Amino acid sequence: MVRAASPAARAPENGIVGAADSGSAAFLFLGDAVRVEIRIDLPGVKLGTVEADDVRVVLIHPELAQLLDSVSEQKRREFSMESLPDAEPVRSVRAMFREWDMDPSKYRPSSEALLRRVVQGKGLYRVSNVVDIGNLGSIETGWPYGCYDRSRIQPPIVFRHGAAGERYERVGKEMWHLEGRPVLADAERPFGSPISDSTRSMITESTREALIVIYAPAGAPDTAVESATAKLADRLTLFAGAANTRVGISR
Repeated sequence: MVRAASPAARAPENGIVGAADSGSAAFLFLGDAVRVEIRIDLPGVKLGTVEADDVRVVLIHPELAQLLDSVSEQKRREFSMESLPDAEPVRSVRAMFREWDMDPSKYRPSSEALLRRVVQGKGLYRVSNVVDIGNLGSIETGWPYGCYDRSRIQPPIVFRHGAAGERYERVGKEMWHLEGRPVLADAERPFGSPISDSTRSMITESTREALIVIYAPAGAPDTAVESATAKLADRLTLFAGAANTRVGISR
């Protein structure tokens, strides 16, 4: 299912471009498909996005599991716990967090948490094929990735600081207070963060529409973000049977 655009955003005859004013998220038309742009209200970041339709969520995909083990071993050999903080992606993401007035030592980026686990020889958690694809991309790039059930998200979407009183239940954890923390929010309330995501939008066995967001430092080359989104799209097709994928970058 693809959501219809708002009345203010009409597809032109060629079916290709987007429309929205600078104060709202844009709808981009790609043939019959609609891709939602994310408005960014925080500095120092660009967001890669991949949407996938008709995914099939399974607990373990054997070929994907082998790839996860291979890349995890490669990263374990590449870094030590002493050298990891000096890795360029880790430093860049930590600098991005500081631009949001977040202490990355107190609120660890999800990508760094995954890399620390891998370097310690613990390997990656096996969650599901879709989430595992996101975690694999995260340790490859060193950037935080968020995996969401798109059917549970109501555009427009904005990346901003959490407001006073906002909170959500974190995946596998307790209620998390969001004031001052970087969050993705839809028309209803926050649902994701480069630190820890919510149960409301998490990937489950019933998910059929997936949205993966890459939280990349603003200084990262567009070509690197494009490569990361293309790899995600390919893997969602190969390992999750996605029928259609759409990629983009929000700035």
